[in-house]
Amino acid sequence: MLQRYWFGDVDEEGCRAAGTDPAALAERAVALRTGMDSFVPIDWEVARDCGVVRTREEYVALLRSVCTALARGKIVRSYQGRDVELLQMVRMLDELDNVVNLLQERAAEWYQVTNPSFSRKYRSLPAKKMLGIIRKGARGGLSDISGEIERLAGARSRLMREVSARADEVLPNTSALIGGLVAARLLSRAGGLAALAKMPGSTIQVLGSERALFSHLRGGTPPPKHGIIFQHRRVHNAPKEVRGRVARVLAAKLAIAARLDYFRGEAVPEFLNEAQARIDGAGVAA
Repeated sequence: MLQRYWFGDVDEEGCRAAGTDPAALAERAVALRTGMDSFVPIDWEVARDCGVVRTREEYVALLRSVCTALARGKIVRSYQGRDVELLQMVRMLDELDNVVNLLQERAAEWYQVTNPSFSRKYRSLPAKKMLGIIRKGARGGLSDISGEIERLAGARSRLMREVSARADEVLPNTSALIGGLVAARLLSRAGGLAALAKMPGSTIQVLGSERALFSHLRGGTPPPKHGIIFQHRRVHNAPKEVRGRVARVLAAKLAIAARLDYFRGEAVPEFLNEAQARIDGAGVAA
């Protein structure tokens, strides 16, 4: 019975070596489809008898080179995914959000030290307007820093538009249902398109509400009804009595949309029309 191993083929007549090139052996290892029920483990001496290696040290070194080549191949393939760049863009956007919000808060606290009357109203002002007031009224370092924060906020806005546009390409069906930015955040929280496509609707519904879920499991607080998808107008604008139903229906359709995005990679108008009608119907109070 023929047995195929990464270094060669073995049967009753002997062994036929597959060479010693690590890259070629790695390709061979990937192509092997041996079931564990028929697999027969062997010692390294068989590879020696094949003429592949002379010592156990050479066998281990060659095997290590093959494993390294396999790992490099997987890394290359992972970086070729359509969603890889989008994941990094979303993560950068999240970091920019944190940095800009923190710097705006610090700038306002600094400014109110020299302008106490500002402390009562600055929190209700839009961030851009607040920074403009600080930059014009402050002096020295604070004025310079406020200008830098404004530029950083502008970069964040431009990146948001890029993320949304990129999500429309990578997640055409998901983006059509909830918008590019929210779709990209779902993708980021899931860890990639493949992972998102494997998730059931119930998981997508609460994706991003991990803290509330853990609190529910530990302390018996009410379970979360929605996570990231609450950012979409269909959910947060829905009447409170039907919001949970809207979230469930939307999440169920998103699960299908993610699979279409992963396996087809293009918008499916028939599905989108049916999904939009179903979601709209869920938002009608009984």
